[in-house]
Amino acid sequence: MKPPALPAAVDGERFEFDSQAGRLSAYVAGRGAPMLLVHSVNAAGSVAEVRPLFERYAATRTVFALDLPGFGFSERSDRDYTPRLMTDAVLAMTEPMRRRCGERPVDLLGLSLGSEFVARAAVETPSVWRSLALVSPTGFNGRRARRDPPGSTAAMPWLHRALCGPGWGAALFRGLTRPGVVRYFLERTWGSKAIDEALWRYDILTTRQPGAEHAPLHFLSGSLFSTDIHTIYERLTQPVWMSHGVRGDFVDYRVKALVEGRPNWRFDVFDTGALPHFELLQAFEAAYDDFLAAA
Repeated sequence: MKPPALPAAVDGERFEFDSQAGRLSAYVAGRGAPMLLVHSVNAAGSVAEVRPLFERYAATRTVFALDLPGFGFSERSDRDYTPRLMTDAVLAMTEPMRRRCGERPVDLLGLSLGSEFVARAAVETPSVWRSLALVSPTGFNGRRARRDPPGSTAAMPWLHRALCGPGWGAALFRGLTRPGVVRYFLERTWGSKAIDEALWRYDILTTRQPGAEHAPLHFLSGSLFSTDIHTIYERLTQPVWMSHGVRGDFVDYRVKALVEGRPNWRFDVFDTGALPHFELLQAFEAAYDDFLAAA
């Protein structure tokens, strides 16, 4: 059966280009200082996760949103999905942003695991990025220091082989992305049953596209989590804004003490789940705008 067509995740111009991370797709809208939004990684990750921010800031900024490799309209081929690949995709956005906005430094925002990729990009090319926003970032949970050698990950190749198996990887993924299962995980993300229904509908569509299982199965086997991420966070020199909620599955940020004393870091906590920009957009926007003005 032919999969349902995937609509645009946001209301903007969509464009594609070749890069060292493969064929990439991104959206752009608005005029003014450039901003780049990077979504999370999960079974149903997509630009739809940053839709409220894209729509809001397109009124005053030139806003870009990237489909990470393996998601949206970007290449979904069967290959290794790693932090290096995702970071290369973020870095590849430099050229199209410069063509549209010139050499102006970019305000960069990453969501959840996407925060690790934008942080690495900011460390590697600091002059490109004016500021960094990390929304519900990964890497701050638990107690273990994550300062392994550069480029280390939590990959478990044996688990990836087991998940993919001889032909059952796609079937496993279909089971994990049944509408009821997707709703269950969104409710855990929200910490509430009051999820965004438009996001749920888009999640179902994007997981039905050819090759949709490849990146998520690498995610499930740990390949996309960096075990040197504390070193990366500590090396950030740009103004950094970290925000998160207090409900749902993503509330353990004990390790943020690692960076709380640094003068370039600011923090805001919202009475929401892990996607505060969906639940309290006005409050989120006010706090982010205050940070951007200071930056």
